Amino acid sequence: MIAFRYEAFDAEFLRRIKELASLMALFQHLLLQANGDVERTLQYMKRLQQKGYLDPKADLERFRRSLEDEKIISQEHGFPTLTRKGEAMIRRDTLDRIFNNLRRGAFGEHRTPQAGEGGERLPETRPYAFGEDVSGIDVQRTLHNSLLRTGAELRIGEQDLEVNEREHQTSCATVLLLDISHSMILYGEDRITPAKKVALAMAELIQTKYPKDALHVCLFGDDAVEVSVARLPYVGAGPYHTNTRAALQLARRILVKKKHPNRQVFMITDGKPSAIHENGKLYKNPFGLDRKIVARTLEEAATCRRNNIVITTFMLTEDPTLVDFVNTLTQVNRGRAYFSSAENLGGSVFVDYLRNRKKKIGH
Repeated sequence: MIAFRYEAFDAEFLRRIKELASLMALFQHLLLQANGDVERTLQYMKRLQQKGYLDPKADLERFRRSLEDEKIISQEHGFPTLTRKGEAMIRRDTLDRIFNNLRRGAFGEHRTPQAGEGGERLPETRPYAFGEDVSGIDVQRTLHNSLLRTGAELRIGEQDLEVNEREHQTSCATVLLLDISHSMILYGEDRITPAKKVALAMAELIQTKYPKDALHVCLFGDDAVEVSVARLPYVGAGPYHTNTRAALQLARRILVKKKHPNRQVFMITDGKPSAIHENGKLYKNPFGLDRKIVARTLEEAATCRRNNIVITTFMLTEDPTLVDFVNTLTQVNRGRAYFSSAENLGGSVFVDYLRNRKKKIGH
């Protein structure tokens, strides 16, 4: 017998739960904008409350204590910092928020058209081979074969057994390139924070859902450098030019060592290539599209294509000149390009990542 116990509705308790959830979401967003500086983030929240943008009844001191009690932040160094648990929480919550905005059913696409072991069953069948997993036997086809062979009698022999084909599940190596040049925060528009959220969420997705996949995150400005996922909350845009060529070179060096069937580059940028390395020095030209810089960048895109590395560019601008450049780069590499706003960036990246795990994407 199932028993139910009814208690008085506690409206105040529900209010506190909702308040905590709202404060946590705001805390995480501001923390990424503050490049992981916890103290500055908490000061931002106080300032928002003083200006009337945050409920004056919200108890920020109690919220701070709850962060410490839950070991999300720590005072170990004499000032508040994120703990590893806090970093993991941000990755998990960012992933949840991005997928909540995706259409139902986009999650879980992890297939290639080639038949093989593992993956979802296909309607097509084939004769059973000794040593195969018997759980894959198609009962209906097997019984049908037995009845055809024996007539009215039902005696199943080895020759009757058939198994379903399965869609092969592949693995994928991805390098996510984040533009950290000055243009990512130019004119007061924050584009670096959404880009960091995408990287954090992709890391969580791969680690939990697709552990055979590989994700590398690289930042590029005057130069390109690989960073660990743990460093992502703390990085920010700086006074840099945009060395797209160096970013693609680094991504290629990483991916050519990978044995995954699918190897791809996801590049998130909003600016034109404005710098390259030449003779050990940084050659830069922030004005217009420099022919030398463009030519060297397109050469690297072609080299990636020859190495079966697909470049997908997520462009956070609609400037016609830059759109033309990205279209040319995409044609040279035979890759893909999306022109997306910062608000829709997460959905665009994740839908593309999941869809293109259906097939071998190399050339």
